[in-house]
Amino acid sequence: MADGHVYHFSQDPTIREFAPHVAPTSDRTQPYVWAIDAEHSPSYWFPRDCPRVTFWATAPTAPGERPALLGGSERVHAVEWEWLGRITDAVLHRYVFDATEFRPQDETAGYHIAERPVRPLRVEPVGDLLAAHRWAGIELRLVPTLWPLADAVPAAGVEFSMIRLRNAAPRPVWSDRGASRTI
Repeated sequence: MADGHVYHFSQDPTIREFAPHVAPTSDRTQPYVWAIDAEHSPSYWFPRDCPRVTFWATAPTAPGERPALLGGSERVHAVEWEWLGRITDAVLHRYVFDATEFRPQDETAGYHIAERPVRPLRVEPVGDLLAAHRWAGIELRLVPTLWPLADAVPAAGVEFSMIRLRNAAPRPVWSDRGASRTI
């Protein structure tokens, strides 16, 4: 960790201790406390259940060399229009942990795990989530449906994360799975 910390984001500011558990949607059977590194933490600047497709250049690139899906941006977070009000109304908190209490689980994705209960060093309000994106230079892209991006991003030559897609609007009937259409 560059700053010696890992993070967890929650709308609940009262968690005193994080206990290992198996997430209901996990394919893992071992209980863990999950945290994210600083580089990947902007993917969690959303209400917990908000579906999103996030993607970024694998290294800094000149605008003419960026993959087409990035447009003029280095990093894009896409959410459905239906979530905008919940994003602007969300009060999100960042739990800060000592990184030595965790071990990397997937360094490419920035995930870290602990197998025993951990206590945060502190809890900080994130503040205005739209402003956080703006200040970080992240394009927040509002789309009618995430599915065209979810289909196109894996082949676009970018790093990406797709979070809570089970909460996305249903795949449109006209959408061909695997096609790289844009809306």
